[in-house]
Amino acid sequence: MNKPLKPMMGAGELNGLLAKVFPQLNRDRQDYVVTEVFPGGCTIRLNAGYEHLRPGDTVSGVALFALADLGGYACVLSHAGPDALSVTTNISINFMRKAGPGPVDGRCRILKLGRSLMVYDIEMTAGPDGEIVAHATGTYSIPPKSIAVK
Repeated sequence: MNKPLKPMMGAGELNGLLAKVFPQLNRDRQDYVVTEVFPGGCTIRLNAGYEHLRPGDTVSGVALFALADLGGYACVLSHAGPDALSVTTNISINFMRKAGPGPVDGRCRILKLGRSLMVYDIEMTAGPDGEIVAHATGTYSIPPKSIAVK
């Protein structure tokens, strides 16, 4: 039986860490925000505005891909430790339907957390009915503790 995963950081601490180590992410806005951290995952929101849209008032694939990648980053930071040097090694994304302007929520689940890799998936939902607009799976590389930078 797998041991339940326990977060090391909450949403507020994680947003503070992201602002410190990745200040260019939001600048003076709140485009990408971690809204919840739970055992084995987190929820991250894209507040999709004009700058995230392509023609047709559709949230761009680039913005959704960033949400998927940031969801993994938030999971690895909150569950493996606040090591900013964890990096993406793989992401695969499927776009299912149009997302219009407004909030897009990504619910991220850790599928496996090892010493050097974390595998996760993220389901992105939007609109009044909370329809799935995209789904992604990814892998993050976790650096050895001896080279960790805080």
